[in-house]
Amino acid sequence: MNYQVIIPAAGLGKRMGAEINKLLLELEGQPIILHTLDLFIQDSKCKRIILVINPSDQKFFDRHLQKDQWKKIILADGGEERQYSVLNGLKVADPEGVILVHDGARPFVKKAVIARLVQSAVQNGAAIAAVPVKDTIKKTEGLHVVETIDRSSLWQVQTPQAFRFSLLYQAHMQAQNDQFLGTDDASLVERMGHSVQIVQSDYDNIKLTTPEDLFFAKAIIDKFRKS
Repeated sequence: MNYQVIIPAAGLGKRMGAEINKLLLELEGQPIILHTLDLFIQDSKCKRIILVINPSDQKFFDRHLQKDQWKKIILADGGEERQYSVLNGLKVADPEGVILVHDGARPFVKKAVIARLVQSAVQNGAAIAAVPVKDTIKKTEGLHVVETIDRSSLWQVQTPQAFRFSLLYQAHMQAQNDQFLGTDDASLVERMGHSVQIVQSDYDNIKLTTPEDLFFAKAIIDKFRKS
């Protein structure tokens, strides 16, 4: 089934320690955001990409994206928070079908995961990519451990997150009316009482957040080349 995707790309990425938007940093000779965009540009099931940017980055995209790539891409202005950027993207999207929200700093999601997310969203309304938590998790008060959490029921959430458009739009509008700021798009849907299904992803689908992540990213690219 066809889908559209919102990619928030207006953040500064302060934890990366760069003086520019971290998505403009190069990874293997190409800016990170272009790696991510390529995934969806090349997917025939993706009919529209809503790229949410800081207007100051407009010249960058004009310079780096080819004319035929713009056929899929619509630009929207970023907001002060990621949640507001996604809402701006929703306002210019096609208000029907399935819509994904995906971090611009996750350039390694696999098409098979995307396909399963879209199918789950069609059936259930909302689905998120996630992987089982591998490490032991401790609950603390300050630096004092008060509980060891059973990790068998814990998942590390990634993106894409997939939704029926009407459901996600309603969740964002309700959050705006309530002045509620969620940790992700799925949390806005959850607070309305709607169930969210997990689609198991893989550990390659990392988010490039800190300088160390760039080393992991290069290792993943090398692995892909050898496979």
